[in-house]
Amino acid sequence: HFIEIPFDFSDVFWITTANVPGNIPAPLMDRMEVIELSSYMEDEKLEIAKRYLVPKQIKKNGLSGHSVKLSDAVLRKVISEYTREAGVRTLEKTIAKIFRKLAFEIINGSESAPRVTVKNLSRYLGAPIYLEQEREKNAQVGLVCGLAWTSVGGVVLPCEATTMAGNGKLALTGSLGKVMQESGQAALSYIRHNAKDLKIPEDFHKTMDIHVHLPEGATPKDGPSAGITMTLAIVSALTNRKVRSDLAMTGEITLRGRVLPIGGLKEKLLAALRYGIKEVLIPHGNIKDLEEMPESVIEGLQITPVKTMDEVLARAFVK
Repeated sequence: HFIEIPFDFSDVFWITTANVPGNIPAPLMDRMEVIELSSYMEDEKLEIAKRYLVPKQIKKNGLSGHSVKLSDAVLRKVISEYTREAGVRTLEKTIAKIFRKLAFEIINGSESAPRVTVKNLSRYLGAPIYLEQEREKNAQVGLVCGLAWTSVGGVVLPCEATTMAGNGKLALTGSLGKVMQESGQAALSYIRHNAKDLKIPEDFHKTMDIHVHLPEGATPKDGPSAGITMTLAIVSALTNRKVRSDLAMTGEITLRGRVLPIGGLKEKLLAALRYGIKEVLIPHGNIKDLEEMPESVIEGLQITPVKTMDEVLARAFVK
């Protein structure tokens, strides 16, 4: 109908792309074979920039006859502090911006191409857009490092919980979606059912209010993979026990305390590695995903599979 002439499409092979598959209508998705492509690692982005993006932009901006180059240190800073994405589209635009300004300076009488360094990079790109979070070095009560997958890759998602005198209200804040709010409710039900084993007063839900917050508050968040993170944060707040600061985790929780598999494991582990985490708790059902994990991740992290919330609690608290 679109081209308004008879045409046989029976032998056409359709290929479509999407950043967020959840927005694709279910009947259409059911007729597709889905191939998931994970986001690039920082080292992969660096190689792509060195081999393809930099030479392409040097030629495109008329700088082929000039001694222009970007060091690995400069490119790493561009990747980590000026672009945050799964691919390299914004990275190429940012590199192009640097070369346009270099070309402008040469046209305006500079005898040689100015040298771009880590120290003067802000002269070409302005102040860094993304600053890496600093990991809390000391164990805290009610603070747990969760891991989340976003459209731009994995991120570390701190989860805070605190208690106060009240009548059993549970507040969940941080722009949480419906699924994540339900995870918070499941966490509370699990804790109430196991209050005796956790050495928590069984009537805590009558005398205390609980507030769980996931910064940054303006960034929407959803999904079930923060289940064990929120459960641990609440238990920590109720028992006044400190949680290890070098530990992160991801996993869905059931009312019986089982830990269920999640998606985006590679991106989450990469985020933990960048953040300086030493050990990551993952669902036992995600062991199969470790076969495709980069060696740098396997060697840089202690990855511990867990089946139940009891195993999480046993490893998470400071002895």
